[in-house]
Amino acid sequence: MTTIARSTDTLTRDALTVLQPGFVGTTAPDWLLRRIGEGLTSVGLFGRNIATADQLAALTAQLRSERDDVLVAIDEEGGDVTRLEVRTGSSFPGNLALGSVDDTDLTRAVAHELGRRLAACGVDLNWAPSADVNSNPDNPVIGVRSFGADPQLVARHTAAYIEGLQSAGVAACTKHFPGHGDTAVDSHHALPRIDVDLDTLHARELVPFRAAIAAGSKSVMSAHILLPALDPTRPATLSPRVLTGLLREELGYDGLIVTDAVEMQAIASTYGIERGSVLAIAAGADALCVGGGLADEDTVLRLRDALVAAVRAGELPESRLADAAARVRALASWTRAARGSVAGPGAAEGAASGSDIGLVAARRALRVTGSAAPLSSPPYVASFTPVANIAVGDETPWGVGVELSALLPGTATGTYGPSADPSAVLAAAGSRRIVAVVRDEHRHPWMSSALSALLSARPDTVVIEMGVPQAVARGSVHIATHGAARVCGRAAAEALLPTPPLP
Repeated sequence: MTTIARSTDTLTRDALTVLQPGFVGTTAPDWLLRRIGEGLTSVGLFGRNIATADQLAALTAQLRSERDDVLVAIDEEGGDVTRLEVRTGSSFPGNLALGSVDDTDLTRAVAHELGRRLAACGVDLNWAPSADVNSNPDNPVIGVRSFGADPQLVARHTAAYIEGLQSAGVAACTKHFPGHGDTAVDSHHALPRIDVDLDTLHARELVPFRAAIAAGSKSVMSAHILLPALDPTRPATLSPRVLTGLLREELGYDGLIVTDAVEMQAIASTYGIERGSVLAIAAGADALCVGGGLADEDTVLRLRDALVAAVRAGELPESRLADAAARVRALASWTRAARGSVAGPGAAEGAASGSDIGLVAARRALRVTGSAAPLSSPPYVASFTPVANIAVGDETPWGVGVELSALLPGTATGTYGPSADPSAVLAAAGSRRIVAVVRDEHRHPWMSSALSALLSARPDTVVIEMGVPQAVARGSVHIATHGAARVCGRAAAEALLPTPPLP
């Protein structure tokens, strides 16, 4: 095993240290290992990098053969946003489900089990939890990723999640500071603006982040959002008033500040990734997340060189870059020590075995309205599928079709988009009972119209809402799962049986 064995000047090493890049493939490319040897301290993993638990463990071991303190990060929220189980759906129900149950012991236990599975595969920094207060029901990117719309509820579950995750030796990264909940724009595509006064910000958005800081969150992720009450010109990620003035000085946070992905259009299309990265570090950020969309060596070199050039031109104080790099190394030291203190089973056993707490939580999160005869024969499952946001992605399966097919062999399924024709659903269903699955019905008029037509023709239709249950409950039975994870689908399918399992 080697630590930093190659000669790189201090300034260049610090510039590499503050980057958290991604890459393509299920093994580490040579360029990534070379840059780790030169000072790169963090690597971000996405669904494209993960095939199995054993493969992931081999990958993280490969990274640490270059240096044993490398930070391996992942965007594993559980629920709708999963990388560890990107091809099957998550074993954990996600934040809204946990918030709807409102049992902090359950949230803590779920986060600990998730952290244990990540740690078993060698992952030690999780870009989670989302501490956003989902105060805007039309939010296209947060939704079920939030614990809810009540700041105090979000605060207590954010703290519990951090405690559970970090007790497993995995550092939490609480996001998206100072709060992405009151937006109707996805910052992957454009720059959202939140026009609230400071009193509202402190009474709503900042409440969960204060709780996160008190709970000892090892890192905080900034949001690419504009809050004119704090800074009328720069988004939070690039604002000294937000990152240094508010987060560091007013709230007293001393941990690592990580940016949301700098290639998101809220930054890339307004400042460019190089200039945006320099401004973020100057504003008080310590680490730059990049790699969800740009995952190559050229991106790493462009950002490294932009930081070095900014220091040499006097645009970025060298001391600020050095301080940022020191905070990254401090977290790497914590995670290395934590790995030794919570060592457990091997990757396959650790990632696949253990508690079924996720399914227990998903069952408890169900909200059932109405009453009707349970399914006595295989139904027809019609899934009305909206376009997935980038954070969730479209490669992860969701719904109840697979789970119902396992419980009631012979179940038939169909998927319908915005051009859905209800008559086609009725024809495909024939005499079968219809189970209509929707996701955020309140945000999609086409989905609501299709559902109305189905219910008019077939009043015995079961409706399962797997997004935010904002629309009026309809159907002979209406089940709100508060998320679209695999275990949410399993819990909903069980609830339709004559004798569903007890929570």
